[in-house]
Amino acid sequence: MKDGRTVWLPYRPSRIPGLPEELSYAVWDGSGPLPGDPGDVRFLVGPPVPGAERVLGPLLPRMRNLEVLQLLSSGHDHMMPLLGALPAGTRLATGRGVHREATAELAVTLLLALCRGLDRFMARQAQGTWGPEFRSTLVGKRVLVIGYGAVGAAVAARLGAFRCETVVVARTARTTPAGRVHGMVELPALLPTADAVVVCAPLTDQTRGMFGAEALALLKDGAMLVNVARGELVDTRALVRRVRAGRLRVALDVTDPEPLPSGHPLWHLPGVLITPHVAAFTDSFGTMSADFLRRQLNRYRRGEDLENVVLTTTGTEADERAA
Repeated sequence: MKDGRTVWLPYRPSRIPGLPEELSYAVWDGSGPLPGDPGDVRFLVGPPVPGAERVLGPLLPRMRNLEVLQLLSSGHDHMMPLLGALPAGTRLATGRGVHREATAELAVTLLLALCRGLDRFMARQAQGTWGPEFRSTLVGKRVLVIGYGAVGAAVAARLGAFRCETVVVARTARTTPAGRVHGMVELPALLPTADAVVVCAPLTDQTRGMFGAEALALLKDGAMLVNVARGELVDTRALVRRVRAGRLRVALDVTDPEPLPSGHPLWHLPGVLITPHVAAFTDSFGTMSADFLRRQLNRYRRGEDLENVVLTTTGTEADERAA
């Protein structure tokens, strides 16, 4: 028997076997007409499309009975300006972990590509030029993984297969079953020792711009930096200066600004690899997100704590931002 709670999903319910039958479902993927009255929705799964905040902005003020806003992204910073539109008590949850495997895979792919010079060889291929070149390897290299959430842990686990020395850095120091995690206060001392840095940290007020001119200058000449987190973690102007001077090689799946304008120097600087924020865009996303939503909606139906809740609105967010 239905209990009157309505859920809007971006997928057909038939794609998610095991959904609780007591809930009512409608499909809305961010395009086309709304499938019903937004005021009836208790649980909304945000459409997993670029710029979802622009789609949700006009809709959320009409969802006066919303209890859960479930994102399928790992981060939620893009939703912060919309919090004032949510009813008090609404839980905002992320899809942390859904993108873990795919993002870690791309992070290691980009690091290997930089290390082995695939960007240079691809440029020569386009020119029809055969140009052998001596390159480095990850074996024996010291790699800092910044951020030890789902993605950072998966990156660190994969790097072990390449016999490099992996050093994990997170907000606070701790010891885990996988080994020691260094605190962020240790980063200035660790950066000069690194051959490569993989950035997996979330975007917060504390991490925004963490790789500015001073931090980048601490890296040794020829170091590699891979960013699969958020573009705003890195000072783009400082990054361009460092790369242009030939002192740093970078691979970016995220940029600031994003999308990266066509005339931006990062597109054409030697030593730069760019992928257009595609870490999670794989054929496994549908399965991973469906598995997650099945677990989450069954928890919701049973009244259990939800996974990945990052905040609960108080109803004062709009006033706080205006103050």
